[in-house]
Amino acid sequence: MASSEDDGGAASEEKENNNKKRGKGTVATAWLTFYNIAMTAGWLVLAMTMIRFYMQKGTHKGLYRSIARTLKFFQTFALVEVAHCAIGLVRTSVIVTGVQVSSRIFMVWFVTNSIRQIQNEESVILFLVVWTLTEITRYSYYTFNLLHHLPYFIKWARYTLFIVLYPLGVAGELLTIYSALPFVRRSGMYSMRLPNKYNVSFDYYYCLVVIMLSYIPLFPQLFFHMLRQRRRVLHGEVIVEKDD
Repeated sequence: MASSEDDGGAASEEKENNNKKRGKGTVATAWLTFYNIAMTAGWLVLAMTMIRFYMQKGTHKGLYRSIARTLKFFQTFALVEVAHCAIGLVRTSVIVTGVQVSSRIFMVWFVTNSIRQIQNEESVILFLVVWTLTEITRYSYYTFNLLHHLPYFIKWARYTLFIVLYPLGVAGELLTIYSALPFVRRSGMYSMRLPNKYNVSFDYYYCLVVIMLSYIPLFPQLFFHMLRQRRRVLHGEVIVEKDD
């Protein structure tokens, strides 16, 4: 009798744990769906604002200022994705996601937004258009995937458009940073010169140069990672990762 009661108690406890897991899974899915719908809508608003601005003005000059507030909000809000990885809501590397999100935020806040003289550069418009197309595609993919109704076109676009958009985006970012260098050198912005009470020296100009150089090893790794993902998702290839 005692054994039967123990078995019944264990079964009841297991059932309760399974119900809790399903409940957590439902809440997580609902949140992720809401988040991705909101981000898709946000980047669609950015796209429509850029199109409307260009149609009305006939020039890209002043476009960045017209979308700056919306861009800063949605790009900064993407930090939530790092938290998603950290707490296990999504199975993605915290480091990879953190690097990608923080590099975008850096471009927005500490380069384009901080240096007004470069806001009308063609390179700024280039990376903004690339980011917008990329994010609309990416968040749409996640949304439809969570709803278990993923059109093939969205999946194809997610794992194909990057072949063109990723290099163009990198080019836009690098050219924007490059165009910022003379202004940073002349103004000394974000730099600390010795002597000072902290006894620390920092040169933002050389920081930007190092960041530009970091694209050399990072870009190929991320690009070829996406190519492997494309073969796996679109063509069903089994990718065997080598252990380091």
